[in-house]
Amino acid sequence: MSKKQENSLLFIWIVSVVATLGSLYFSEIRHYEPCKMCWIQRIFMYPIVIMTTIAFIQKNARIAVTTAVFAIMGGCVSLYHYGIQKLSFLADSAPSCGAVSCTGQYINWLGFITIPFLALTAFILIAGASFYLMKAAKEAK
Repeated sequence: MSKKQENSLLFIWIVSVVATLGSLYFSEIRHYEPCKMCWIQRIFMYPIVIMTTIAFIQKNARIAVTTAVFAIMGGCVSLYHYGIQKLSFLADSAPSCGAVSCTGQYINWLGFITIPFLALTAFILIAGASFYLMKAAKEAK
């Protein structure tokens, strides 16, 4: 495994760990109860930490395909979740999410940064690094 591949894998791991710890901070320390869509985003983010930990130890760059798939699927959920928070035409037609509304915003930093926005940013960074890692692995052959 080249240094570029190793650094890309480490970057994916760092982003996923920060996102996981951030979600746990909001729910366990700040006591923000996650809505159903937040749980779905967690379902896509948390395994990336485990997968990249194992891949980094094994020096396995092939995990990039899996992390890219998880990041794209999680990113789609995050994008929709952010949309129903910020776009009125989507919010009006948003499905009922359960005890906690998916249109609610626990944080709204600078008028646009919400929890789904933070998750979307992490998924975009992971997907980008995964595609870079796939390209670097292909060039190393």
